[in-house]
Amino acid sequence: MPLRTFNLPNLVSSIRVGLAPVLVYFAINQMEAWFLGVLLFSGFTDILDGFLARTLNQITALGAHLDSWGDFAIYSTMAICAWILWPDIVEREMLYFAMIIASFSIPIAIGLIKFRGLTSYHTWSVKVAVAVTFTGYVLLFAELAQWPFVLASLACVYAGIEQILITLTMNRERVNVSSIWAAMKYEQLVDD
Repeated sequence: MPLRTFNLPNLVSSIRVGLAPVLVYFAINQMEAWFLGVLLFSGFTDILDGFLARTLNQITALGAHLDSWGDFAIYSTMAICAWILWPDIVEREMLYFAMIIASFSIPIAIGLIKFRGLTSYHTWSVKVAVAVTFTGYVLLFAELAQWPFVLASLACVYAGIEQILITLTMNRERVNVSSIWAAMKYEQLVDD
């Protein structure tokens, strides 16, 4: 890896990818508190990598992709580990789980088909959906509240639809597209 892409934000994103097997370990061993603690730490790293990239002016295409890979690893792990740790809650909330899983799986599949790679848009709607989903997930499985998880499923569906529309709008892969409006504006500039 060239020195210029080996930077602190990319290291933080890589740590998040590495936390996925740790989460699986805690789930398999029924260590709920440790699982939730490491999950919260992974959420912190998701915020931290973007903050560091902007603050240190170290925004790279590799960093955008590492961030997306980290998100994919953690979200996939969250779904799998929920089945292991709290099967009764997952069954009860299956509709909302299905909505969340579909909202990140379908856009990924469409991006893979169109661009032959994992898209890394980092839209505002995804950022909001991630925050609401982390909060809803923790509150649901700590058995404190269910409604934030329902709200999270709706936010995820909206974010997923926006990502699909961006993929369908863009003629080539591009990272860090903040919204469908930004994608349409970019494509309009390219066409002019």
